[in-house]
Amino acid sequence: MVDLATWNLSVPVGTPATIIETPKLVEGYQDNYFRTPSGAVIFWAPVTGSKTENAIYPRTELRESYPDGRVRNWLYADADNFMRAALSVNQVPSSGRVVIGQIHAWNSTKPMLKLEYQYEDDEKLGNVVAKFRNRPDDEDPLVVTVAEGVPLNKRFTYSLHVTPNGSLAVHAAGYRWVTRLDRSWAPKPLYYKAGMYTQDNTGYANEGGMATFYRLHIEHKSL
Repeated sequence: MVDLATWNLSVPVGTPATIIETPKLVEGYQDNYFRTPSGAVIFWAPVTGSKTENAIYPRTELRESYPDGRVRNWLYADADNFMRAALSVNQVPSSGRVVIGQIHAWNSTKPMLKLEYQYEDDEKLGNVVAKFRNRPDDEDPLVVTVAEGVPLNKRFTYSLHVTPNGSLAVHAAGYRWVTRLDRSWAPKPLYYKAGMYTQDNTGYANEGGMATFYRLHIEHKSL
């Protein structure tokens, strides 16, 4: 189950890409890039899609919000912060890479964490990789393989958990990676993102990234 009352949506249409506000999502919005059959949510982001401001790749991606449409940002020390998902990756672009979840920083082009599915065509399997910035101003993230051997169309789960004391835990496909945040993240407003952020922008209109989310839940447990 995906509660769309806690998200807005970016779709790769228009310049810059279009934002679908939360109330419209709750009313049952669907299009060629975002469909909701039988309670699941299917995200499609072709390599030919338009981009959000400051981005070079197309996305069909949810961004954390309040039910009235206001964007939601949070400081990690104020609560116990979770995003949990169950999904399958159904298609990847020529690069083999798609982002399926993020912890982003408000007013920044440098997210704290990208959770990326990286598919190897020779092996017909993919890895789930965390790209983590230890500090907000780090140019190059640390790259950590969290899980290996995940095929296309195979359902798996992930969770991104940030504790009030600055621990970050990434669970994916039965594996776990944990690290400690640098204190420089403490004053930075953060938010979760999930969906399909295709890491490629060349090719035909039928090339791109697709994922089906069966469950997606965010929670901020007050102290």
